[in-house]
Amino acid sequence: MSFDFVITNAIIVTADESDTVVRDGALAVSGGRIAAIGPAADLSGNAGKVIDAAGMILMPGLINTHCHAADSLFRGLIEDLPLEPWLQTVWKAEGAILNRETVRLGARLGFSELLLGGVTTVMDMFWHPTETVGAARDVGLRVSTGGIFFDFPGMDKHGPERRVRDAEAFFEEFGADPMVLPGTFPHGAYTVNPENLRAARDATDRHGGLFCTHAAETKAELADIESRYGRTVIRHLEHLGLLDERAVLAHCVWLDDEEIDILARRKVTVAHNPMSNLKLASGFARIADMLAAGVRVTVGTDGAISGNDLDMWMALRMAATMPKATTLRADAVTTAQALRMVTQNGAEALGAGERIGSLEVGKEADMILLATDRAHAVPMFDPMTHIVYSAAKSDVRHVFVAGEQVVRDGALVKSDLAETLAAVRTLEPAIAASIA
Repeated sequence: MSFDFVITNAIIVTADESDTVVRDGALAVSGGRIAAIGPAADLSGNAGKVIDAAGMILMPGLINTHCHAADSLFRGLIEDLPLEPWLQTVWKAEGAILNRETVRLGARLGFSELLLGGVTTVMDMFWHPTETVGAARDVGLRVSTGGIFFDFPGMDKHGPERRVRDAEAFFEEFGADPMVLPGTFPHGAYTVNPENLRAARDATDRHGGLFCTHAAETKAELADIESRYGRTVIRHLEHLGLLDERAVLAHCVWLDDEEIDILARRKVTVAHNPMSNLKLASGFARIADMLAAGVRVTVGTDGAISGNDLDMWMALRMAATMPKATTLRADAVTTAQALRMVTQNGAEALGAGERIGSLEVGKEADMILLATDRAHAVPMFDPMTHIVYSAAKSDVRHVFVAGEQVVRDGALVKSDLAETLAAVRTLEPAIAASIA
């Protein structure tokens, strides 16, 4: 059998169900998919190209299940506020700056950061989702996004009466695109009324898409929803029939035991955003309890406006360690569980578990190579432990999405980062003035 290329002499961390690690391994790619995995000595022939990854770790690309990439334009602009007043200032800045062009620019900036940091798939909620797809194509990233829902006119100047039509148009344009995982993205139960939440769910159900919303992020949100509807946030979403295996709920910080059981029973995914939760003083999500109950937990960076960067390695390490401190249990999250949060769990949450999320024959070749010739990488007794607790975005050397190399030697292949940075810098005075 002939292969398009073979990566050889790597430490292969497959992130499969058995947590298989192949030392001195090789992986062959054909037609954008993984064709073979095995010892390096067995896979060196019949390849159009051989990439010598001596000493490097080869692993699945990271999957970020909650982001607002275009908000990278406002990185560091609004500080030291809790979520609710923080959002009011955010929306003021967005309203002054955002249009189709600036959304694409901001998304390209955010996606560049993510891709250079080893993220190959991202679930992104933002205005002008078609521009988000355009930005993902600019850099070579796989993206999940779609029609956004708000009860008030948004930064796209569309009112609630347009939302279903916009969402349907997105499905029609991108539903068959293998690099796009479409869905509907109502902002939250406190910004979208029950009728419009249901409309968003109905629209995605018609197309078999995903459903993503913020949920139970803060105490203030919890009190607001209870005062309006007489139910907590998760019970409210359950009452409306919005929860199932295609629902991804971002944050879920303020849950009681029964709500955790609801999420487990309905097979809902929780996208945990530890950096954002800490920085906005939202609280500590009950990750250990969710895992114990069987809830699928994934990891997100949220936007750079609330965490100041899009560093999935930092988010991974926080997701692995914070539950240990809050429960006083060193085994609250195992290494394997943590790694699964940013790989296979993320793929399953996006309905793509059969395609991506682990390195297995037949899956699409979304994968990254990590350098290990660093002081923090020696000695390395267990590659999985190194990935979760020691690796950093600066270790990412090469990135492949569907078998295409999109980062080479730490640089973007398809997009000119310098041009993106220069364009964003020209916006800085207007951005700064937007909240003056």
